[in-house]
Amino acid sequence: MGIGTSLFLIALGAILKFAVTASVAGIEIATVGVILMVVGALGLLISLLLMLQSRDAVVRRDRVVERDRYV
Repeated sequence: MGIGTSLFLIALGAILKFAVTASVAGIEIATVGVILMVVGALGLLISLLLMLQSRDAVVRRDRVVERDRYV
C-alpha cells in the first residue's frame, strides 16, 4: 500500500464517519469509516518507515579518474 492509497483510505473513512448519515441494515457506516481511517493511518506509517529505511540503504561509490596532463 502506497502513500496515495493510504491517504485515500483516510479520506474515505473520514467521509463515512463524519459526513454520511444514511443507515444500512446490519452495517454501522461510522464504524466502517473508523476502520478505514485506522487502516489508512497504519499503511501511511508503514509506507513512510519503508521509504526512510530504503533511503539509508543507498550505496555510494567514489570513482577516481586520473587524466594525463599535457604541459
